[in-house]
Amino acid sequence: QVQLVESGGGLVQAGGSLRLSCLASGGNFFQIADMAWHRQVPGKERELVATITSNGRTNYADSMKDRFTISRDNAKSTVYLQSDNLKPEDTGVYYCYGTLKERFGRSYPDYWGRGTQVTVSS
Repeated sequence: QVQLVESGGGLVQAGGSLRLSCLASGGNFFQIADMAWHRQVPGKERELVATITSNGRTNYADSMKDRFTISRDNAKSTVYLQSDNLKPEDTGVYYCYGTLKERFGRSYPDYWGRGTQVTVSS
C-alpha cells in the first residue's frame, strides 16, 4: 500500500521560496522508486517539474532548471522540491509521483500524491 503525501505548500510573495516535501510509505518502495514532481497551474495541463531516480540522478523540465531543485533523503523516505524565486505563474497544485516501472516493468502502477497548493502573490 504505497502512499505519497505532500506538504510544504502555502502562500508566498513573488521572489520568495518554498521547500515542498513528499513522504512515501509502503514497505521499501521509496528506496527503489523513481520519483518526480509535477504541477498543474490554472488553465494549463499538468506538467513535469523534475525527476529523480532511485540512485539520485536528476532531470528537469527545460523551464524549471534554474529555479527548482529536486532531492531525496532515503533515510526519511522523502523527496523534496526546493522552489526559489517563485513567480505568480508558479501558482498551482504540486504533485508527488513515484513509479517502479523502470525497475520492474510497465505493468507496475504509477503512484500520485493528492497535491499541495502553492500560491505566489504579486
